[in-house]
Amino acid sequence: MTTTHGAPRVLLRRLREIMALSESGESRLARIVVDIAAIMVAEVCSIYLRRRDESMELVATEGLKPEAVHETHLARGEGLVGLVVERAEAVNLPEAQDHPSFSYRPETGEEIYHSFLGVPILRQGRAVGVLTVQNRTPRHYSEEEVEALQITAMVLAELVATGELGLARAPGSRAQRDLNGVTLSEGIAIGHVVLHVPRVAVKTLIADDPEHEAKRLAKAIDRLRETIDDMLARGDVARAGEHRDVLEAYRMFAHDRGWIRRMNEAIVTGLTAEAAVAKVQNDTRARIVRQTAPFLKERFNDLNDLSNRLLRMLTGRTTAADEDLPEDTILVAHTMGPAELLDYDRERLRGLILEEGASSSHVAIVARALDLPAIGQADSILNFLETGDEVVVDADAGEIHIRPTPDLVSTYQDKLGFKAQRQAQYAKLKDEPSVSKDGVEIELLMNAGLLVDLPHLSESGASGIGLFRTEFQFMIASTFPRLDEQQKMYSQVLDEVDGKPVVFRSLDVGGDKVLPYLRSTHEENPALGWRAIRMALDRPALLRTQLRALMRAANGREVRIMLPMVSDVAEVLAARELIDKETRHMEQHGYPLPEKLLLGVMIEVPALLWQLDQLFHVVDFASVGSNDLLQFLYAADRTNVNVSQRFDPLSAPVLNMLGDIVSKARAYNVPLTLCGEMAGQPLEALALIGLGFRSISMAPASLGPVKAMIRTLDANAASHKLQEVVAGESAQIRRHLGEFATLNGVEI
Repeated sequence: MTTTHGAPRVLLRRLREIMALSESGESRLARIVVDIAAIMVAEVCSIYLRRRDESMELVATEGLKPEAVHETHLARGEGLVGLVVERAEAVNLPEAQDHPSFSYRPETGEEIYHSFLGVPILRQGRAVGVLTVQNRTPRHYSEEEVEALQITAMVLAELVATGELGLARAPGSRAQRDLNGVTLSEGIAIGHVVLHVPRVAVKTLIADDPEHEAKRLAKAIDRLRETIDDMLARGDVARAGEHRDVLEAYRMFAHDRGWIRRMNEAIVTGLTAEAAVAKVQNDTRARIVRQTAPFLKERFNDLNDLSNRLLRMLTGRTTAADEDLPEDTILVAHTMGPAELLDYDRERLRGLILEEGASSSHVAIVARALDLPAIGQADSILNFLETGDEVVVDADAGEIHIRPTPDLVSTYQDKLGFKAQRQAQYAKLKDEPSVSKDGVEIELLMNAGLLVDLPHLSESGASGIGLFRTEFQFMIASTFPRLDEQQKMYSQVLDEVDGKPVVFRSLDVGGDKVLPYLRSTHEENPALGWRAIRMALDRPALLRTQLRALMRAANGREVRIMLPMVSDVAEVLAARELIDKETRHMEQHGYPLPEKLLLGVMIEVPALLWQLDQLFHVVDFASVGSNDLLQFLYAADRTNVNVSQRFDPLSAPVLNMLGDIVSKARAYNVPLTLCGEMAGQPLEALALIGLGFRSISMAPASLGPVKAMIRTLDANAASHKLQEVVAGESAQIRRHLGEFATLNGVEI
C-alpha cells in the first residue's frame, strides 16, 4: 500500500461529497468504505459500531463477505476490534492472525488477509466504533497511513454522533443507562441535561483553505494566552503562593509547543481549526484514560480546559450560565465552584450532577443551601450523555437514570407527587407549636450560610438559626471580604431574622475548605489539620476583623458567636480575650456595643468531652456538631464511601456520649443544641429527644418531617425506651426505636 501526505485531505473531500448525496445511511456507509479502501490502496475496509449491549457490530465493509454486515457481532473485548476499543488507540499488525487477540469469524472470509490496521472511532474519549483496513500482503502500515485513517475516524465519529449517517445517534451510547454516585444534597429531580461547559459541536470539519485555518488557530491561541495573562495580573491572584504556581503551570501549557504542533499538523491534513483542536483533545483524552499517575491526569485536566476555552473562542460559545435554560434543567459538570452554581437561575434548576465532588465540598454545601438535589462522584457521566437528554436524579438513593423509560419516569413522578403532598402537609404545621404529646417543647432551629437561605426561616417555621456558617461568604468571594462587606452581610442577616436568635459560627476554613486567596500549606490529613479556631488564633487579625464586623452589625442587638473545632478550653479563653479587645476598641471609638454578646462552642472534637466541667464555666451556650464529632469518634471519614457506613449514629457508644453531654450541660445550666445530620432525620431526632436534647438545628427541608414526628411523640416514653435499649447493649437500637415508633403511632 502506498499513500501520500495528502491522503487525509483526499479522504475528507470524498467524505464531504458523499454526505452531500441524498442517500440512505446504508448507501452512504457502503460508499465510504469503498472510497477509503481505494484511496488507502487497501483490499478491505470495514466499519464496526458499538451497540447497546456493548458489542461491536459490522455495519459496512468493502472486501469482506457482504452477508456478514449486521450479522457479525464481536463481544466486548473480543478480537482485534475489541483490542482497539479497549486501548482506544490504533492497532497496527503485519500478521494479524498471529496475535493472541485474533478472533476467527468464518462468515467474514477474512482468513486470507494478513496485515491489519484498526483505529478507534472516538467520541468524548470513548470508542463508539472501529475503522479497519486489511491487506493480503503482510506489512506494517506507515505513520502517515495511520494518521490518515485516524482523521477519517474522527470525522466518522461526528457523523455517527449527529445521526448524519442515518443510524441511531452514537450507537450504544443512546440507550437507557443507570449510574451511581454519592449524595451531595438529598431530593429527587426529573429534567433535561444542560452541560455547565457545553461541548462545542464542531460542525465544520473539513477545511477548504488550510492556510486560513492555521491563521485562525494562531489568532485564537494568542487570545487564549492574553486571557490567561489577564487572569494572572488580577489583584486577587497576583501575589505569590500555591495558587500562583498552579496558574503559572496553566500558562505554561498554553505555550506548549507539542500541543500547538499537533493541532497545526491536523490542519495540514485538511481539518478546520476547531476540528484540529477537537482531534488533539480526543487523542489526548484516550491516552490519559489508561494512565494512573495523578500528575498526568492533572496535566490532562489543564490541557482539556485549555482546549475547551480554545474551542469556545473559535466558535464564539460561552458557558451555560449565560444562556437561556430549560425550565427543568439538570446541570452536569466535571466539577464546579460554589460561585459558579450561584450564577445560574435557581428557578430553572432542578438538579445537579458532578463527576467529582464530595459531600463536604463547597458546591455541595451551596446545593444543600439551595435545596437542590445533587449527586457527586458520578464517574465518567459526561461520556454517556448530551445536552437535552432526559435524566432522573435520585439523590436520596445516589442514583442517576439517563434516558429513562416512560415507566421509570412515571414512577418517579409519582414519588415527586407524594413528596409534594407530604411537603404540603408539613407546610400546614409551619405555625403549629413544636410540642410533644406529653407537653415537652422542642426548639427547632435551621442551619444557614447564605442570604438565599433566609426566606426559609419563615417558610419552615423555624424558631431561629442555630448555625449560620459564616465561611460561605468567604468561599464564594474572589478576594478576602473586607470589614464593611462582612458587616453588611451580618446586618442583613440580623435584619431578616427580625429578633429571632441566630448563632454565627466564626470562620471555619482550612482543611477541605480552602480559600484560593488565602495561602495554605499541603497537609496529609486536612480534616485534623490547621483549620477553624486553630487558624483563627494563629492569625488573630482574621478573627478580630470578623468579631468587629459581627459586633458592629449587632448595632445594639444581641449577637451570638460560636467557635468551631475547639479542642482545649484555653482556645475559648484566648478568643474571649480578643472579644474583650474588640469591646474596648468599640468603646474608645464610640460604636454602640451589642445589647448582649453570647460566646459558645461547637463540641466536635472528642478531647473536649473530658473538659466539659471547665468548658461550661466559661461559655454561654454550646452546640454539638454531630457530623465531625461522630467521624472523629469512629476514626471514619464521613465523605469516604468505603467507611462512612461502618458505624450507626444510633449505637450505644454515640448515645451514651451524647447523653453525658446533655447531663453536664444541665448541671451547669448551659443551653445546649445539636446541629448536624442526626437532627434532620426523624428517627435520630426521636433518639435525641429521648436523650434530653430540647433544641436541635437542621436543614430547612428537614423541619417539617421532624416537627410532624415530635407532635406524635410521647417524649417521656421515648426516653424510657431509649434507656432500656441502650442499657440492654443491643446492637439493634435502630430497629427497636423503629418498632417503638410504629407501635405508638409516631410519624417517622
